[in-house]
Amino acid sequence: MMLFIPFIESIFQGEAEFLHILAVLFPIWIIYMFISDVMNKKNTIKHNFPVLGRLRYFLESIGPELRQYIVANNREELPFNRSQRSWIYASSKKENNYEGFGTDKDIYAPGHVFINPAMFPYKVPANHVNAKDPYFAPCAKVMGVANNRKRPWRPYSVVNISAMSYGSLSKNAVTALNKGSQMAGCYHNTGEGGLSPYHSHGGDVIFHFGTGYFGVRDAEGRFSMEKMKELVSKNPFVRAIEIKLSQGAKPGKGGVLPGAKITKELSEIRGVPMGKDALSPASHSAFNNVKELLAFIENIAENTGLPVGFKSAVGKLEMWEELADLMVQTGKGPDFITIDGGEGGTGAAPHAFADHVSLPFTFAFTSVYQIFLKRGLTDKIVFIASGKLGFPANAMMAFSIGADLINTAREAMMSIGCIQAQICHTNHCPAGVATQNKWLQSGLDPDNKSVRFYNYNRTLRKEILEITHACNYEHPCQMTMHDVEIGMGDSKATQTLADNYGYEKAPVKFTSFDELYNCPHLGGHGQKGSEIKK
Repeated sequence: MMLFIPFIESIFQGEAEFLHILAVLFPIWIIYMFISDVMNKKNTIKHNFPVLGRLRYFLESIGPELRQYIVANNREELPFNRSQRSWIYASSKKENNYEGFGTDKDIYAPGHVFINPAMFPYKVPANHVNAKDPYFAPCAKVMGVANNRKRPWRPYSVVNISAMSYGSLSKNAVTALNKGSQMAGCYHNTGEGGLSPYHSHGGDVIFHFGTGYFGVRDAEGRFSMEKMKELVSKNPFVRAIEIKLSQGAKPGKGGVLPGAKITKELSEIRGVPMGKDALSPASHSAFNNVKELLAFIENIAENTGLPVGFKSAVGKLEMWEELADLMVQTGKGPDFITIDGGEGGTGAAPHAFADHVSLPFTFAFTSVYQIFLKRGLTDKIVFIASGKLGFPANAMMAFSIGADLINTAREAMMSIGCIQAQICHTNHCPAGVATQNKWLQSGLDPDNKSVRFYNYNRTLRKEILEITHACNYEHPCQMTMHDVEIGMGDSKATQTLADNYGYEKAPVKFTSFDELYNCPHLGGHGQKGSEIKK
C-alpha cells in the first residue's frame, strides 16, 4: 500500500490536500458501512454489531492463513502439514531438506510408519548404474508384456505425475509439469480433460479419459475409437491409456464444465461445442459392467497397440472379485490398475464425498491387491498407487504392500508453487496453479517451475533408493510386508504390514538394474543415460 501513496499524492496538489480528502472520505465510508449493516436483514452479526461485526468475517476469511503460518505446529495441519510442505519446497529448490536435533513427530502415535533397516545396508558396486546416476529408479515391471501388447512400456521412474487436467490446472502449471517430467524422465498423466498442447513438451504421457470422453468423443459425446487411434498416431509420446472409473475425491459423481467457461482452446482440446455445458456423467456409456469393461480395454489395446488400464477408488469388492475371476477365465485383462485413495483431493468435491465416500489408500490397496494375489495375477498387472504418497516413507510403505509405481498430484503441485490455500475450486488460486485467471497464472513461470518439479521428483527417487539400500535391497520392488511396521498406539506397540493386513506380498521378478537400464521398452524420452553420460 505504501508504494501507491506517492502515486496517489501526485494526483493531488500535495500531501496536505491528499490527507484532507482522506480525512473527509474515511468518516463517510464508516457511516456508509454502519447504515448498510444496520439495514442488513440477512446477516445477524453485521446487523447487531454494525461495522465491528465485519471484523469477524475478515478474521474468518484469513483463518486458514493464520492457522497455517501462526497457530498450528509443524505436524498439525491437514491435508499436508508444515513439515511435509517444507520438505517438498526445500527439495524442489535444492535447499537443505534435512532435520536437526531429532524428529518432532510423535513416533509412538497410532499409524506411525517404521521402516526396518538391515544390520548391513546394500553396498552399491562401483560399476552399478546408481553409482553413476543415484536418481535412476525405473519400474520393475513392463506394462503390456503379459498381454502381448504391440508397444509395451517400462516407465523410467517409479514416481510420476497423477491425473490432473488442463482446465483444472492452468496452462502454465501443466507446461511446467510436462517440461519437468521430460527432464526427470517420469510420465505425466493428462487427467480427463484431454491431451492439450501443454502436455506436449517431451515427457512420456499416459492419456487418461473419463465418462465425458474428452478428446476422444464424437458429436454426441460418445467414445470414438477413430479419435483415439488418431490421437495415438499423432502423438507417439503417449505411452499408455487409462480409463477413469472413479477418483478418490468424488467416486460415483460426475461433473459439469459450464458453457461460459469453455474457451475456443478448451473446445478444441475437449471436443465439446462452444457455449454449451460439458457434462461428465457419473457412469460410462461405452460399457456397463465388468465383462464389457474387459472387452473395451481389449478393443482399445488392439486398435492402438498401447498398454491399457484403469483408475478407480475402492469401496465394495464384489466387482473386483468378478474382474479377477474373468481374468483367470479369459487370460485377458488390464495392463495396469491405479488405486486412488479416498484422501485424494485435486478434484473439487462435495464435503460428504471428500470425507466419507471410498476407502483411504492403504485400506483400498490392500483389499484389492489380495483379490488378485489369491488368483496368482499380480505378475500380470502393474499396480499404481495414489493418495498422499509423495514422501519417502509413505512411498516405501506403498511398495511394501504391492505397489509398483507412485503417482503424485498435490505434492507435484506444491513443488511448482502451490501453498495449500485450499481454494482450487474458486478459480482464485494465489499461486497460479489451479486457476484460469490470466493475471494469477502469469506469475507462474513454466521454465523456472519445471526445474522445481524436476528437483522434487529426483530427490524423492533418490531418497526412496537410499531407504531401499538401508533395508539391504537394490530396488524398492524388493520391499516386503515385514520390512515396515505400523504403530498401534497401545501395549502391542507395533505390527508388521503382514500381521496388520493378513497377507504376504507376491515377489516381483527382478534381476538387476543393468537389466532395467538395457530394457528396449524403457521410457523416459531421451533421459536414458543422460545423467550417466555426465
